[in-house]
Amino acid sequence: MSTEELTTRFLLAAAVILVVCRVVSMLVRRIGQPPVVGEMLAGVLLGPSLFGAIAPGWSAALFPKDLLPVIYVAGQLGLVALMFQAGRELRGYLRPGLGRAALTVSSFGVAVPLIAGAGMAYAFHTHVGITEAGVGPVVTAVFVGVTLAITAFPMLARIIIERGLAGARYGSLALASGGIDDFAAWLMLAAVLSVASGRPGPIVTAVVGAAVFAAILIFVLRPLLDRWLRDSRLSPETALIVTMVLVLGAAGFTTSIGLYAVFGAFSIGLVMPPQQHLDEVARARGIGRRTDLVTPTMDGISRMLVPMFFTYSGLHTRFALLTDPRVLWFSVAAIVVAVISKGGACWLGARLAGERGWLPVRLGTLMNARGLMQLIALNVGLQAGIASPTLFTSLVLVAMVTTIMTSPVLALIDRIAKARGGLVAAADNPVEGAA
Repeated sequence: MSTEELTTRFLLAAAVILVVCRVVSMLVRRIGQPPVVGEMLAGVLLGPSLFGAIAPGWSAALFPKDLLPVIYVAGQLGLVALMFQAGRELRGYLRPGLGRAALTVSSFGVAVPLIAGAGMAYAFHTHVGITEAGVGPVVTAVFVGVTLAITAFPMLARIIIERGLAGARYGSLALASGGIDDFAAWLMLAAVLSVASGRPGPIVTAVVGAAVFAAILIFVLRPLLDRWLRDSRLSPETALIVTMVLVLGAAGFTTSIGLYAVFGAFSIGLVMPPQQHLDEVARARGIGRRTDLVTPTMDGISRMLVPMFFTYSGLHTRFALLTDPRVLWFSVAAIVVAVISKGGACWLGARLAGERGWLPVRLGTLMNARGLMQLIALNVGLQAGIASPTLFTSLVLVAMVTTIMTSPVLALIDRIAKARGGLVAAADNPVEGAA
């Protein structure tokens, strides 16, 4: 396929993807679901599970094989922008006094689903085709455990901010725990890929590279950015270019060491001063609010390109495989194990950390959503040849179910708590040191 034809196909496919994702997102919002659920569903609808099944010729014309790598790269750029925003939001809403509790919650929230998911997958591997040729059942089982240990941090952040809970202990604890969860999960995923490759090099590269990267971020880049971005002489255009260079450079570096683009983008977001902090400094100096080009630019990139990622995932999801009773039972078992192990472990971790009332229940519900982050991990496994079509489809279903159930379950918990007189408003449960 020529470059001109590839460009034409991509532009047409992108237009269709954006329209379908927008329409489905608007529909699911009417039933109280976040837009990410609509985009996940739209990706599946555009794949072989629906569009490819009822109009295979049109599907092949709209999404030819030569176009898939382009859609994948476009989706990765969208994820990079989204994860930068998530990291920056996390830094803006973290509060003092959360370290021990967040570490306890995330430790349980990673370890329990990792072990439970790996055990469940290993028990099923002789009955259903979840392993790829040349990949051992233990590697596949651990990969499943890692994907079940992941938390949908971007969705978690959106729910907390939209509910006005970012300044509450519950919201900040969930953000901190979710961030630690996903950091640990990406390191474990790098280890799984290293074992799958049969070479120790990838995990050594990942660990050493991550240590060097973290040192540069903490001791060099963070203080430099804090000082430089507060400079009133810095134009908004320059701030945008510097941010884009840092985000893309970090994403490229972490991809090269096996931690993938989203990890680098998220890390840059963590060390970047939040816009509200920059505005406060500007007001204190009497120079007024400085124009922010970074936030709307990153938001526009993510809104346009993240649907490409969901579509790429949907094009590899084949729900027709669920007609096989063995695959269906594995999928149901994976959902049950995912919900009980993650939600229950985070609840227990919060209780052991000294949290009381309804906070541990809400925290377990929030942390149970996998969403986007699990899909990212699944695509990594697919690219590495670890995830079989059956395993990929089953775990996409897990991601969808655990994400869809989050908002209604939270609403149900709030109603029960209110009826019992135990609903604590965000303002009544502030984080120590918060305004």
